[in-house]
Amino acid sequence: MSSTAEAATKAAAPTPGSGGRPRLAQGWRIVAALAVTQTIGYGVLYYAFSVFLTPMAADLHAGGAQIAAALTGSILIAALCAPLVGRLLDARGGRGLMTAGSIIGTLAVLAWSRVENLPQLYAVFAAIGIACAMVLYESAFAVIVSWFDGPTHGHGRANALLALTVVAGFASTIFLPLTGLLVDSYGWRTALVVLAVIYGAAAIPLHALVVRRPTRAGHRPATTHERAQVVKAATRRRPFWLLVIAFTANGGAAAVMSILLITYLIHLGHSPVLAATLAGLLGVLSVTGRLLTTGLQRRLPAALIAAAIFALQGVAAALLPLAGRTVPGAIGCVLGFGLGFGIASITLPHLLLQRYSTSAYASLSGRIAAFSVADKALAPLGAVALAQAVGYQWVMAAVAAACAIAAFALVAYHRV
Repeated sequence: MSSTAEAATKAAAPTPGSGGRPRLAQGWRIVAALAVTQTIGYGVLYYAFSVFLTPMAADLHAGGAQIAAALTGSILIAALCAPLVGRLLDARGGRGLMTAGSIIGTLAVLAWSRVENLPQLYAVFAAIGIACAMVLYESAFAVIVSWFDGPTHGHGRANALLALTVVAGFASTIFLPLTGLLVDSYGWRTALVVLAVIYGAAAIPLHALVVRRPTRAGHRPATTHERAQVVKAATRRRPFWLLVIAFTANGGAAAVMSILLITYLIHLGHSPVLAATLAGLLGVLSVTGRLLTTGLQRRLPAALIAAAIFALQGVAAALLPLAGRTVPGAIGCVLGFGLGFGIASITLPHLLLQRYSTSAYASLSGRIAAFSVADKALAPLGAVALAQAVGYQWVMAAVAAACAIAAFALVAYHRV
């Protein structure tokens, strides 16, 4: 790392004794607030879409693929915004950015309730994509990292990130049935108004009133130039790009499985009810995997833990076409893959903070998100095309290969 980058790292290092109990207490209040906003944010801005797909298609006289393209576009826009959002988080903190994102998200969902054609729908989801980049996991993680950034706060930071992701992991469990009930009772347009009110009433005040940027006596924040030097030094070296490869490959694999697993299990001969039940285990297993990973990180290298779990996912995906026709075999494969479902969200921050300055955490995280989030949007489309061309077994082979690439990249990262 260059001397300027080293200076930035030293400037960002916490002053001994700076992490007092009042600061940690405030940090945990912020974690609690973000757990609420992330749960509602993912529920309203992402998961609820699947419930609206069918009634919107009928009302707008459009095909399902045309409606689904709105969500894909939203995710791609969020990926494009990620690097800029990361730089703003490092420079100014999360309070203003996340508050503005909450307002944009609330207004966009209200506008969504009034769309009359596809161009309007796509415009609304472009705004939702911008809001997602400003308010969801990457931004929340950056805020938490800034409050638990000392060398003595590693366990506290791991526990804070775990708590956030465990609570937010119930977003689909809460908002899918809630949205379905609202649509059945009031119609999709009124349901969106209700969800917009719920989101705005929670996210806007919590982001504006609770989220803060920590201040520490005797600590000089890194300048824009120093942060840029840290990012420049990181992106010119192999470890950073190994992280990009690992989390992009695994993110795409997870996205494919989350979307196509039910369809493939039915294709293997299982009933729709069993297929949906098994796919529903992914959410529960993601919590298990995060708990396991966080516990093991205190004893073993985080990169090797994630590599082993990604490799297990690859084995599970490769075996699914062979063993998945039986119920025990399908359960075993889903369990194997599900343990790695979601561990990337807590492993990546840990790895970035082990190697790089906290002053540029959000900028580096945003650069990786530009690749990984875009892959999460595009990989399922490629998987559907591959399944139609040569069959689902080749999709599972591609998922297994992606997991293997992710595992090898993390092993290489650990060695450099």
